[in-house]
Amino acid sequence: MPVILPVKGVSPRIPDSCFIAPNATIVGDVTAGEECSFWFNAVVRGDVNKITLGKRVNVQDGACIHCTYQKTETLIGNDVSIGHNAIVHGCVVEDKVLIGMGAIVMDNAHIGTGSVIAAGAVILEGTIVPPGTVWAGVPARKVKETSAELMAGEVERIAKNYLFYSSWFKDIPAAAAGEIAAP
Repeated sequence: MPVILPVKGVSPRIPDSCFIAPNATIVGDVTAGEECSFWFNAVVRGDVNKITLGKRVNVQDGACIHCTYQKTETLIGNDVSIGHNAIVHGCVVEDKVLIGMGAIVMDNAHIGTGSVIAAGAVILEGTIVPPGTVWAGVPARKVKETSAELMAGEVERIAKNYLFYSSWFKDIPAAAAGEIAAP
């Protein structure tokens, strides 16, 4: 079963329309919008500050969302995909953004709507990523503008796919999902 725990009396607020994998961890001051998905080994730690996710955010396998004590919250918009093993920490991510696999977005960064952070990219603390741009590298730099094809073919497609994938798990009987029936 997923680990969903209160911290200092504050419990995560997660709508029933969300999918939470059996080994995902969500703790503390976390608010998720409708139809989000938290995949296998994802960690969302609202223990030291607030984390807010919009609608249809997918937090893929091994991704970590956190923030900094008394300094930075994490705010994520609608239709955002956070790739496998990505780290999103104490920053703002606007709508329709793709954070690639293994990417790192650090404190006080601001990722504009319709942007793509490439796999493995490191967005340094305080970086402002303008809307509609693609950033790659370590440290990340702008490499191009997002095109209509990139938005439809990757950003929007991936967000829709994860909404579809989560539907596969919603009708699994409790015993098949790994829960142990009470004796």
